[in-house]
Amino acid sequence: MTTDAPNPTSVVVADDQPVVLAGLAAMIDSALDLAVVATASDGEALLSEVARHRPDVAVVDVRMPRLDGIGATRRICREYPDTHVLILTTFDLDEYVYDALLAGASGFLLKDVTAPRLIEAVRMIADGSMLLGPTATRRLVHEVAARSATAPHPGMNDLSDREREVLLAVARGLSNAEIAAELTVSENTVKTHISQVLRKLDARSRVQLVIAAYDHGLVR
Repeated sequence: MTTDAPNPTSVVVADDQPVVLAGLAAMIDSALDLAVVATASDGEALLSEVARHRPDVAVVDVRMPRLDGIGATRRICREYPDTHVLILTTFDLDEYVYDALLAGASGFLLKDVTAPRLIEAVRMIADGSMLLGPTATRRLVHEVAARSATAPHPGMNDLSDREREVLLAVARGLSNAEIAAELTVSENTVKTHISQVLRKLDARSRVQLVIAAYDHGLVR
């Protein structure tokens, strides 16, 4: 496992197909700044490895035995909030993907992803960004609306004007760097604002911030 970087981003990978699991781990480990610290073949094993290593990122197959990716994501986001979850799926229209995103995952990728794209995605997720295209965002919002499952967000009234600006930028899909450039502030300042918005809205990921913004009528 690669450990050449001074402080590599730690990653746990979970998939129930041995060949796929080995391939994903090898692709991620090929990057000098990433290190696969453990792998797992089911959801329960994944939780054990996350508890043991407290990785920066968990790359999780949405469908696994014993405990599926949705249940595992929900547990990880609740019990280990510093670990960001990247969901893997065979079909981008998989309804389970949206359940996982609602549970707190930061984004998703198809399993046929190339090595450069996977590495880029892990880096983005580790940095606190979300990996969710416009089509997926629209489908996610429609899914939430159809289920009427989104609770009110009383914390929205507690946001400062700048925090609301940052929330809107996140809902538009901007990265931390893009938000910083648009608001003429540093990326660290953006990260601080996002942390405050997450806390005030009791959200676990940027995806949930997008849902909150749409659900509150700030974005249409």
